Amino acid sequence: MDAPRSLLLAAAPLAGALTLTSCGTVTIDQSPFGTNKEGAPVSLYTLKNSSGMEVKISDYGGIVTELHVPDREGDIEDVVLGYDSVDSYIKASPYFGCITGRYANRIARGRFEIDGTEYRLATNNGSNHLHGGEIGFDKRMWDAEEVSGMRKKGVAFTYVSPDGEEGYPGTLTTTVTYWLTTDNELEIDYRSTTDKATHLNLTHHSYFNLGGAGNGDILDHRVELFAGQIVATDEGGIPLAGSAALAPVAGTPFDFRTPHAIGERIAAPHPQLVAGKGYDHTWVVDGKGMRRHARVTDLKSGRVMEVISDQPGVQFYTGNYLDGSNRGKGGKVYRHRSGFCLETQVFPDSPNRPDFANSNSLLRPGDTYTHRCVYKFSAE
Repeated sequence: MDAPRSLLLAAAPLAGALTLTSCGTVTIDQSPFGTNKEGAPVSLYTLKNSSGMEVKISDYGGIVTELHVPDREGDIEDVVLGYDSVDSYIKASPYFGCITGRYANRIARGRFEIDGTEYRLATNNGSNHLHGGEIGFDKRMWDAEEVSGMRKKGVAFTYVSPDGEEGYPGTLTTTVTYWLTTDNELEIDYRSTTDKATHLNLTHHSYFNLGGAGNGDILDHRVELFAGQIVATDEGGIPLAGSAALAPVAGTPFDFRTPHAIGERIAAPHPQLVAGKGYDHTWVVDGKGMRRHARVTDLKSGRVMEVISDQPGVQFYTGNYLDGSNRGKGGKVYRHRSGFCLETQVFPDSPNRPDFANSNSLLRPGDTYTHRCVYKFSAE
């Protein structure tokens, strides 16, 4: 039996239906957010602490629609890209703020084999499978319940994915809990079980702009990534063959072990930057267990975001495919590189790469998939 790949910090038992409640200095409220394609009501859950940090999350796709955090002067700004209505998320969203799965990132040729049986998935990204397929977790309705913890309050979103959905084996039960703490942290806990062996890789897909969503590009943001290697990929985002897949960052534009502005080297003629049209790679994070994956600073506002997780990698994406066609909250247009993503996860195409020893995505009955990620905000 495969051992669980990470340790989930314990959540409190689920409570009943969500209403306006308080936990010290954190409150939760529920409000309508339109309807989905089938006409079912969609709700928005607002968590707010006494420091002014506020996060809004939809039960459609588990989407973080707004995330308000203070700058060095105490001024509050929404720092995630998104839309004002659920209709816009349904119509055309490049995975803004969602729960991404069953398998975040890419699976080569949309297929994998488990115990001698081949499974075929949708090829919705060229010849490859991306982010769970045509109707991934970002497009599903999730059941929501309130949870309580020490100095934090949260909402637990649960979805049961039936056997064969999008080609994946096994009935998969997943709970993703978003917590807001009194220390300006957005914590995300993932937990899944299955009745048949399957592959799984969940993550959170917010596009961040610490200067404010829609307020220009993110090229001046300074980034640290605590990793000595990247997963090198081909033009389709699939890892290179053999040992070439794990490439050292030393001496390359991918070395963020000391802070660099995103725009400083993004146009360098490095083959991996050309293939990805910018940064769109998984960094192999040093160490094990809960540890820092990334630190991002916006010098103008002073906002700082740290990413802490137990996953082996973090996908750093710089909005390379944003082109101004997405009109977001308040009518703001999201142009090229107006947001960045930091998605904690296993490596792309892990189901087909037994050589990725520290990036196992196989979940068997009786085991529990767990994953923990913290986005911690401060100002300097």
